[in-house]
Amino acid sequence: MNTTAIEAEGLVKVFGENRAVDGVDLTVATGTVYGVLGPNGAGKTTTIRMLATLLRPDGGSARVFGHDVVRHPQTVRSLIGVTGQYASVDEALSATENLVIFGRLLGLSSRAAKKKAVDLLEEFSLTEAARKPLKAFSGGMRRRLDLAASLIAQPPLIFLDEPTTGLDPRTRNQMWDTVRRLVAGGSTVLLTTQYLDEADQLADRIAVIDRGQVVAEGTADDLKRSVGHQALQLAVSRADADRARGVLLAVGGQEPASTPLADGVRLTIPVEESGAVTEVLLRLREAGVDVLELALAKPSLDEVFLTLTGHAASTDTSDDADDRPTTAEKVLA
Repeated sequence: MNTTAIEAEGLVKVFGENRAVDGVDLTVATGTVYGVLGPNGAGKTTTIRMLATLLRPDGGSARVFGHDVVRHPQTVRSLIGVTGQYASVDEALSATENLVIFGRLLGLSSRAAKKKAVDLLEEFSLTEAARKPLKAFSGGMRRRLDLAASLIAQPPLIFLDEPTTGLDPRTRNQMWDTVRRLVAGGSTVLLTTQYLDEADQLADRIAVIDRGQVVAEGTADDLKRSVGHQALQLAVSRADADRARGVLLAVGGQEPASTPLADGVRLTIPVEESGAVTEVLLRLREAGVDVLELALAKPSLDEVFLTLTGHAASTDTSDDADDRPTTAEKVLA
């Protein structure tokens, strides 16, 4: 059995004057979760679409289980499942009807497609909603149905393109459990995400992509060790956030990572010496900022991303029009 699910060398994709992917190299081992981490616009979705034969590379090469994505696209498509950023399900149909149609498109008999639909709805805890119209589904239910549709053919390789974007924390955790079960069952998963904690929780190895290039690759621990310093985490009220951000920028020399809290904002910067904490506290006091929480923590992927790219991982939802799903992508999903 091939021990390498994906081998990509120097992948390039150009849209007009924009080099969306600019020489990406990836090696994904069979039976693992490989995380591709980066903000929207970094080239994650475009990379997946080239690997899934939905876009032809402008440069470089890629193989899926040894099959070239350009020379043998039909073979590659038989080995993969794709769940994109945008729902591939039909709003006018029920969950069961959607899965049956996908099954029929993939060559299953009517009886086999119905049985597969029942099994998948049970696997993804959607049995009670099987006959409900999709307009009654929550965002999390739709994403689970999307993933179920991509597994009808039981592919050995599954592409998950930001599968938890917009989901509440409980539903995100459910999706994480599903990904773990898939890999435990022998599947390989390539997961793109802009959520740093998601990559930390799920991925065996991680590639950090920024502006179309891989800027770092390794296990989460490898990437954290590469930063080599601690992180100062500061919780302040929203009213004090801008002043606190200015203080941390002045001390750390870079924009702090920001995480919304129920009662304020957590700001994070890497610090090389514990003495920097004293300086931060003095400056915050001078600026009239009330500190709700203060902690020194080991490096996280937030600090890794900050150090490698010079900016925080964005949660901006804007994206290139070229990342919209094609008809072929919806069928593959």
